[in-house]
Amino acid sequence: MFSSNVDLDDLEDILIRADFGIDAAVEITEELKREANRSGAASDAELRLLLKDLLTKRLTRSDSALNLSSGDLPYVILVVGVNGAGKTTTIGKLSRWLKDGDWSVVLGAADTFRAAAVDQLATWAQRADARIVRPEREGQDPASVAYQTVELAIREQADIAIIDTAGRLQNKKDLMDELGKVRRAVEKQARISEVLLVIDATTGQNAMAQAKAFTEVANVTGIVMTKLDGSAKGGILYALQQELDLPVKLVGVGEGINDFAFFSPEEFAKGLVAYK
Repeated sequence: MFSSNVDLDDLEDILIRADFGIDAAVEITEELKREANRSGAASDAELRLLLKDLLTKRLTRSDSALNLSSGDLPYVILVVGVNGAGKTTTIGKLSRWLKDGDWSVVLGAADTFRAAAVDQLATWAQRADARIVRPEREGQDPASVAYQTVELAIREQADIAIIDTAGRLQNKKDLMDELGKVRRAVEKQARISEVLLVIDATTGQNAMAQAKAFTEVANVTGIVMTKLDGSAKGGILYALQQELDLPVKLVGVGEGINDFAFFSPEEFAKGLVAYK
């Protein structure tokens, strides 16, 4: 029977430092110990392989792909999250990936109270070779920009409409009202395929409070985890999937337009436990 806890303690520390949270780290380590007893694994390399497989299994979901298969065009994607989490960058990267796959894309700058957000999205639209609907004036109703975005996508027979939204959480009721209006404006013309919540991996456990707030108001369908580049802080995505029952769909691993990927539980687990 497996008796040495030295290696297990080291692996538990990896999980805690990576922001899995103490409860999750303890639970996973206990399961790892049971698997080690069952399989006879004892060396550090064997335990890391077991942990990699265990994390991969726990993080793998059947609903992690983007909902882009119904054939009901245009597919509309709302992108939500606090300002600074990487919403606009994510939209730019996703747009570039879609364009490279021969999808036509229209972007909607519905974070209308921040001129910088509109300008930033316009820059990414240019880099991604996507059309953009900008507000006609500062402070324009975000719902009207969303409506115009979908309207243009339908008129030009575009495949995808991606809409940036405000990220102000100071007043949850205001945010709920605003996102509700945006949803209703979109749904007058098309179904919403995805509501993607963008979370900054470096915010650690604070990300859970953000995620809970947005899932309450935005009917989130999936998570995008940004800034996973070498920070080893992405363990919060495990807690997000477990507690909110939401799949992590996309990850951002840098600032470049191609620094973007679909979430791979196995690759994430490999990097976390340093299993080659």
